[in-house]
Amino acid sequence: MRPPVPRTAAPVRNSGPAQGRTGLPGLDRFNTAPSAEAEAALLGCSGSRRWAQRLAAHRPYPDLDALLAAADEAGYDLPPADLAEALAAEVSPGLHHAAPPSAHLALRAAHAAYECRFGHVFVICLDGFEPAERPDQVLAGIRARLGHDPDQERVVTAEEMRRLARGRIIGLISGS
Repeated sequence: MRPPVPRTAAPVRNSGPAQGRTGLPGLDRFNTAPSAEAEAALLGCSGSRRWAQRLAAHRPYPDLDALLAAADEAGYDLPPADLAEALAAEVSPGLHHAAPPSAHLALRAAHAAYECRFGHVFVICLDGFEPAERPDQVLAGIRARLGHDPDQERVVTAEEMRRLARGRIIGLISGS
């Protein structure tokens, strides 16, 4: 089985579905897809194989809410090694290529400080924020979370990963 395709944790353009997912629009299609195809699509939502296998194994889901509830439950149950696997598939959020060079430098420095402190990429769910607000939210999030102790940040990171997975599942099922 090949590793999941890395994706941006909080793309500045959109915090919706992950890149590289296999297109499975529609809950019926997801419910009836071969297990390997469903797992591959789910790995585009979260890089934890155990999480993807668990969700695929519990199909069919009667509706999107049931799938999202199962995703949340599986996310809450992720052991540290599986969370680390999911984080390894993420890519630090960046800026649009047309952003000023100084902004790119500031964001790279912030990401480097975060990764040095916590040992993994910074993840943040930016659903609900306008594209123009997202870079500031990323920088503010990094700055605020650098003050966390490792245990506190582990909890926040796990919650952000669950929120990202939910948004990606909605995009996967809706086909957007």
